[in-house]
Amino acid sequence: MRVSGCLATLMLAFAFVLLTSLCALTGFSLAQQTVVDLNAAGMAVDDPLATLRCVISGRCESVRAELGASQSNAPMLKLTPLYTAMPTSAPATSPTETVTIAKRTVAPTVPPTALPTEATNAGLPRVTDPRQIQILLLGIDQRSATDDPGPFRTDTMMLISVNPARKTVGVLSLPRDLWVDIPGFEPGRINTANFIGDGNAYPGGGGPALAMETVAANFGVPVDKYLLVNFDVFTTIIDVLAPDGVPIMVTEFIDDDDYPDDHYGTIHVQFEPGEQRMDGETLLQYARTRDTQGGDFDRARRQQQVLDAVRAEVLSAGGIINFASQAFTLWDALQGNYRTNLELNEIVALGNLMSEIKREDIRYRVIDKFYAYPGLSPQGDQVLYPDFVAIRDLILETFYAQSQLTLADMKARADEENPLVYVYNGTNIAGLAGDTRDWLVAKGVRVDDIGNDVTNGRRLTEIREYGRYSWTAKYLAALMGLPEDRILRSGDGLIAEGVLITLGEDAQEIISG
Repeated sequence: MRVSGCLATLMLAFAFVLLTSLCALTGFSLAQQTVVDLNAAGMAVDDPLATLRCVISGRCESVRAELGASQSNAPMLKLTPLYTAMPTSAPATSPTETVTIAKRTVAPTVPPTALPTEATNAGLPRVTDPRQIQILLLGIDQRSATDDPGPFRTDTMMLISVNPARKTVGVLSLPRDLWVDIPGFEPGRINTANFIGDGNAYPGGGGPALAMETVAANFGVPVDKYLLVNFDVFTTIIDVLAPDGVPIMVTEFIDDDDYPDDHYGTIHVQFEPGEQRMDGETLLQYARTRDTQGGDFDRARRQQQVLDAVRAEVLSAGGIINFASQAFTLWDALQGNYRTNLELNEIVALGNLMSEIKREDIRYRVIDKFYAYPGLSPQGDQVLYPDFVAIRDLILETFYAQSQLTLADMKARADEENPLVYVYNGTNIAGLAGDTRDWLVAKGVRVDDIGNDVTNGRRLTEIREYGRYSWTAKYLAALMGLPEDRILRSGDGLIAEGVLITLGEDAQEIISG
């Protein structure tokens, strides 16, 4: 059933915006270039390092004195503390919910003043434990048009694993209809764990605590922290942090005549292939729609795409300036719309760490129809039964990826799989499938057949697995210079089994270069 509660699915992007916004404030705002950018934008600010030190220590006056009289006497726009730090010794079994929001304090605007040119993150909390950190992101189906106090189901769940030692991140989307064991209760859909936990005042943190235990019990992955959000402020978050919109590459034509609005009605939304900048409302619609062949699974991938695009925009220089200048507007909008057991020092430490992680070291994966199969619950409801063997391999690939293999290593593993390989043209460029086949054959790849994709006007080439042929898909992606997020597990029926290369317009440049 399609309800406005599915807005919460996109709020997982907001959750990552929250973390990366904090990253921008705690990590990148310490850099010299940010100070220069802010100064050029006509704003004079306290030394960001001093600001954050005073937030953590609660000794803002003494920290400010460290800057020297020449700076401390100058009237400035203050980035006042946004949080009250919670004790670091709180028991893990009783998560403490933050956040305390400070009141806005603004001094008169003055011409830019000299600012420190060398700011480092020395003295700020850092992640010193090399072990991986698992954070469960929960999007609840709370509706802005009602005063429903809950409890709420989670419309979307994402498990994020951060590896401090290797500086990598894995993001795994969990389908809401997955049928799992819920510790202490009857088996049920995974999206009911938060509902049951809050409804029964589950010890150690209510719904999020039970959701964390449910994920850990079923998938064998310990969950350390959680961030739970609703969807009330998503458009505000995007429009404040990215007033010029967020660039998104739409890879296929989307036409949804039955898109759900917030009042139990529907509207028509449409997206043409190609790159475009989307404001908050449009971005919301892009990630909410399910009117594609892959349904919920496609939506999960678009949500991850949105998450990554927003992350990049927030961490850009312009995003940092927007964050700093609109911080109070942003935090006013955030009040009461999320819960977390992450403490301030942990957020700052994660912010420092995230600032050091490259985009290519973030891996996005979805538990889709290749990792779960449809069935009926004991009550006769449609659910997804997990294939735990396949999910185990997916978790290993997503959270514990091996070191980068050479092209020869990947080819050797692909040769062992030896699947059928197909090339389909997803564009209006005549002869592109045949030309690409010839290019691949010259590279030593056997191509079993060529044809046309059901989608015309595709911009980007994708590699689709029909079965378990991950090494062949990875080898073909590497050979063609495609990022791994262009590798998809598919069951659209275009081929029965094997690996399908669906060509986009970028294939012309690939085979000509």
